[in-house]
Amino acid sequence: MRALALLVLLAHPAVAEEGATLFRLHCSSCHAIEPGAPAGAGPNLEGLAARGVAGDAVFDYSPALQAGREAGRRWDAASLRAFMADPDEAFPGSWMSPAGPATAAPRDAIARFLMGEGG
Repeated sequence: MRALALLVLLAHPAVAEEGATLFRLHCSSCHAIEPGAPAGAGPNLEGLAARGVAGDAVFDYSPALQAGREAGRRWDAASLRAFMADPDEAFPGSWMSPAGPATAAPRDAIARFLMGEGG
């Protein structure tokens, strides 16, 4: 994730900076993105683009997210945006609370940042 994040910063510094800033503002109280950082109230999201739903091996996920993993679901920017908008609609019974940012633009920037997309 670090190398991917660095490539995003080099290719699209303003977009990556916005996503990183919004992640820190809205998500970092529960989620880490640093390699090896312990999980908090939410799982570590480092490397999210390369793993499936409920892909942090040390985090205790809700049965809803475990079922998503068992079904082979993977994260992409669209599924992250939907999850941040309404976690319980995306995965009924998930334990994520509260939802992410209230409007679509910051959710999109965070999703693109986490997925390593520059623009």
